[in-house]
This record gives sequence, C-alpha cells and structure tokens, in this order.
Amino acid sequence: MSTIKKLQTDVAIIGGGIVGSSAALALRRMGLGVVLLERDLCGSRSSGVNFGGVRRQGRSLSQLPLTQRAHRIWGQLPELLGTDGEYIRSGHFKIARSESDMASLERYRALSSDFDLGLELISGARLREQCPWLGARAVGGSLCAEDGQANPRLVSPAFALAAQRAGAQIFERHKVDEVAHDGAMFMVRSGNALEVQAPVLLNCAGAWAGAIASQFGETPPLRARSPVMAVTEPVPHFMQWSLGVEGGGIYCRQVARGNLVLGGGTGITLDAERARAERDAIATLAMQAVELLPVLRHAHIIRTWGGTEGYLPDREPVLGPSRTTPGLFHGFGFSGAGFQIGPAAGEVLAELARDGRTETPIDAFAIERFDEQPLTVSPT
Repeated sequence: MSTIKKLQTDVAIIGGGIVGSSAALALRRMGLGVVLLERDLCGSRSSGVNFGGVRRQGRSLSQLPLTQRAHRIWGQLPELLGTDGEYIRSGHFKIARSESDMASLERYRALSSDFDLGLELISGARLREQCPWLGARAVGGSLCAEDGQANPRLVSPAFALAAQRAGAQIFERHKVDEVAHDGAMFMVRSGNALEVQAPVLLNCAGAWAGAIASQFGETPPLRARSPVMAVTEPVPHFMQWSLGVEGGGIYCRQVARGNLVLGGGTGITLDAERARAERDAIATLAMQAVELLPVLRHAHIIRTWGGTEGYLPDREPVLGPSRTTPGLFHGFGFSGAGFQIGPAAGEVLAELARDGRTETPIDAFAIERFDEQPLTVSPT
C-alpha cells in the first residue's frame, strides 16, 4: 500500500497552463519555493491548443497595461525559456468589412493612444496594393506592426520546463481532489499520491478554476467553451501578418511551412477531459476563410481540433486576491485571449504571492465584480 507523499512549500499552484507555469517561473526567480499540480500535461489544455496569436490590438483598455507588460516578456523568450517558441513580431491586421468597422477601429486607435501600440489604419487603394490577397469584402483595417504569433505547443510547455529547471516542483497528471484552508495553511491533495501544504495558493486551473474558487465561497459565472481550430495543407507563402476581424469571427495566420492556422466558432465539449471541432462550425469557418482569402478556395483542411477554455460574461479575466480567503489568489477566465497576456498574469500573481501587491493595474479583474448577480424573477 502506497504512502501519500507530503510536501510543504511557500506557494502551491493549481494549473500548469501558461499562467500557472509563468507564475511558477517568476516565483522561483524570486527565490520562493513552488509546487505546481497539473491535471494533465503542462500547456496541454487551452494554453497549448489555441490559435497562437500574440496580439495587443483589440483588447479592452483595462487589459492594456497587462498586455504591454506581456509584450516585453515575449521579447525576452530565448533568454527566459531557452527557446523562441517560433515567436515572431509579424504584425497583426484587424480587418474591417464595412465603413462602420473602420470607424470602430479609428475610435479604438484614439482610445488606446496612451499605450503606444503604433496602430496604423490602411484602406482604399493602399489596402489593395499591400494586400492583393484579401477578398473584396475587406474595405480596410488596422495594423499593429509589433504584434505577432507563436507556436503555443512549444511556448506553453516551455514555461513549465523553465520553471522546473529553476527549481519548481511540478507534478503532471495530478488532478486536485481536495483543497482546504485551516486559517493559516492551504492543503491541496491529489488522490492518495500527493498532499501539499503552503501558506499561499494560486488558482490557475483554467476552465476548472470556478470549482476551486467555489470551495472558498466564491462562485464566478465561469463557463467552459471549446474553440474551433483548423489547419490547411501548405500553400505558397502569401502573407506575413496574423489576421483578425473587427467585431469577431475568423482569425488566421500562415506559418513558415505555408500552412494556414484558422480559428473561429464554437465546437463541442464532450466532457471535462475532451472537446472536438463541430462539422457545421468547420464549414462556416471554411466559407469565411475563402471570403477573406480567396487563395484558399482549393486548399485542403488537413486537421481540426478543439480545446476547453474558461469564459466569463464580460470577457475579462479574474486576476487578483480572493475576496474570502487570505493567501488565495486567482488567475483564470481569460476567455480565449490568455496566450499573449499569460506571462504577465503569471508575474503579477507571483508579486501578489510575495508582496500582496503589484504595480500593474488589475482592479478591473477583481472577483468581487461578480458579487451582486441580477435577480431572476420567475413568471407568475
């Protein structure tokens, strides 16, 4: 009969995605002890199956300080992780399909001007000259030249590997079965294999983080959703930018080998462990892709996949201290947009764990914003 392994550390982390792993790395660089538990493999969930866009453009104003911090971290990946993760600042172009879309992009440029994103509006003859590959539906767009793309299957696990090399104790395939707090220490248990005690706990469990928070009297309206992703066969290289669409919809990028990575729509969540792309969503994605990029008309889709991401109603994350429990800090609910800001969110959580504060503005992400839910009145 096996004996449960018991560990004590400075900070325990639940979740080995890009947020939890980057927090572990930052904590080790601060000299603090870290134990991280991941239910699967680090970086294998939403952090590793997402589109791979590394963009600041289009984010809410409240996220821009965090995304600017992340932008600096992304520029240091080789030194930080020992790999560049195929990260390139290829530029991100947000497409306008109407004059009202262009007006919206112009407003965003004005509102975000304090953050030096370097947004450039392109339309008319110049658009056709620079982007002959765009379909007629596109009337213009906004270019953020310093935004880019990376390979999430490389970057997300690399944060965990770097944290481990720095001395973090990382336990993969350790699903958390029990979490408790005795007023001074947290206890995190994984089956009969591992029990961790620490005065600080970081809840970075992604789509499963709501269940952790609820054990401490906090129940944010977190919902799981599966994105639809696809990749085409290689086609001759025709674009450098990563693309998005104003108002939402398809997004895509072309990798060095020529494949187009596409995303958009919602797939099927089979259960807590599995998700897959949905046939009608793939058909819609293909039609949108051909409309915007006619060169793809005869390209074959060679693979589709899904994932499981945690969404909150306002599409803003929960990032900061627990309302109910000292020493508990949350970092979840990035609503499909956590890849770029994940490393900065991890650093912020590390600062909160060590100092109880951070210089990066995070008030907009407080879990307290969900305290007062609207009353539901039953019909009489």
